[in-house]
Amino acid sequence: MWQVRGGAVVSGVVQHGAMAKRAREVTAVRRPEVRLPPLAPHGPAELETEGDYDGLEFRNLDLSGQEGNGSRFMDCGLYGCVLDETRLAGARLIDSVLSGVRGVGTDLSRASLRDVEIHDVRMGGIQLHGAVLERVLIRGGKIDYLNLRDAELRDVVFENCVLSEPDFAMARLDRVAFAGCELRRADFTGTRMKDVDLRGAAVLDIARGVDRLSGAVITPTQLVDLAPAFAAEVGVRVVG
Repeated sequence: MWQVRGGAVVSGVVQHGAMAKRAREVTAVRRPEVRLPPLAPHGPAELETEGDYDGLEFRNLDLSGQEGNGSRFMDCGLYGCVLDETRLAGARLIDSVLSGVRGVGTDLSRASLRDVEIHDVRMGGIQLHGAVLERVLIRGGKIDYLNLRDAELRDVVFENCVLSEPDFAMARLDRVAFAGCELRRADFTGTRMKDVDLRGAAVLDIARGVDRLSGAVITPTQLVDLAPAFAAEVGVRVVG
């Protein structure tokens, strides 16, 4: 059962009537179902601005510093590639897989990711501000300083990964789930949430924006852990 407290829905509490029915209705996230066709190797050529990449495999390539702004990746697989300072602003990734990718300062600002699976990446300072993510699975790995400011996330799952100081400020989260994920020092300032399921988060550490959890679902244990932040937000002093 559920209870609504301060806009967030808390599981494990008995309710009655219409409120209980509404609170139970947490819309499930639609996960991507990526089935790649046989892929052709990309080869040694560098990325191109507004390039068109269809059915290609990028394997163990160092794409550091390359510029592919505005490019389209359709039915592509990127495996073990290095993306240090790679510029992919405004790129479109559709029905694609990224696995074992690593990089610092990758620019995917204003990019569009639809039906994309991201596995076991190790990245830092990745720029996804203003991006649109729809039916995206991020599983395993670790991402430091993920910038999702002013982004739109619809049907996105963070699963068994570590997000260190992720920035969701001013973002819109609609049907987003955190399953076995560690959220450390997350910033939810100005975030708008709907059907956001935080119950599965292994660590839920919110640095800013705890007042923006309206539309999220948490557990009673998480509520207790967040109590000091909630008290500080409303100006309550807790003295033992």
